[in-house]
Amino acid sequence: MSVTIYGIKNCDTMKKARTWLEGQGIAYDFHDYKASGIARHTLQRWTAALGWETVLNRSGTTFRALGDAEKQDLNEDKAIALMLAQTSMIKRPILDHDGKLTAGFKPEIYTALF
Repeated sequence: MSVTIYGIKNCDTMKKARTWLEGQGIAYDFHDYKASGIARHTLQRWTAALGWETVLNRSGTTFRALGDAEKQDLNEDKAIALMLAQTSMIKRPILDHDGKLTAGFKPEIYTALF
């Protein structure tokens, strides 16, 4: 079983997800895209699987701080460019469990996955 969780180390939701995985005894790799970055092809795979609307974190302070011009006419390419420029705009966590992707953390969804 291959499990990778993507996010930012100090995010509260990330802490909850990692605590849940550890509590279940599930080994995982952690990719901190704030520290290690993220590849365009990875974001393209995520947006193809989950939709760019799901992967782009529009409720976070980084997105809300953008100017109106940057927020207008959003599409997949523009969303990917924003997320590459500011990784804080990527939804957290993204969980890759044997190639199956999940965005966000809810214990009941993780329970169903594992």
